[in-house]
Amino acid sequence: MKVIHYEHVESAPVQMEGAVNCKIRCLIGPEDEAPSFSMRMFEVAPGGHTPLHSHGHEHEVFVLEGSGVVIEDKTEHPLRPGSAVLVPPNQVHQFRNTGGMPMKFLCLIPHPLRGMSGTCVAACSCD
Repeated sequence: MKVIHYEHVESAPVQMEGAVNCKIRCLIGPEDEAPSFSMRMFEVAPGGHTPLHSHGHEHEVFVLEGSGVVIEDKTEHPLRPGSAVLVPPNQVHQFRNTGGMPMKFLCLIPHPLRGMSGTCVAACSCD
């Protein structure tokens, strides 16, 4: 079992091209012997965003603090604390902070299972 406060996990800038003022903390992952999923926490500064991108795996997002939008192709969906998002595989998406304080959200991704190729963790800037 792993129990840790998120503030004890170092944050790092998201390294994917197109990310602006976005940091990530890898809270739980393969190195913790988690067999199926990784849990990451993103912090996006006001005016910042994740890259506009897609990938072959799903991910689930839960907004903890702040406000913003998630862009699905060309549609913007508002986000606030308590919002939950399912991003299906291969869906073009981007998370943008439209508020005046940092937007923090949890993001869960699967490990390469059931025929998936490549590592989700590396693809999403969490080594």
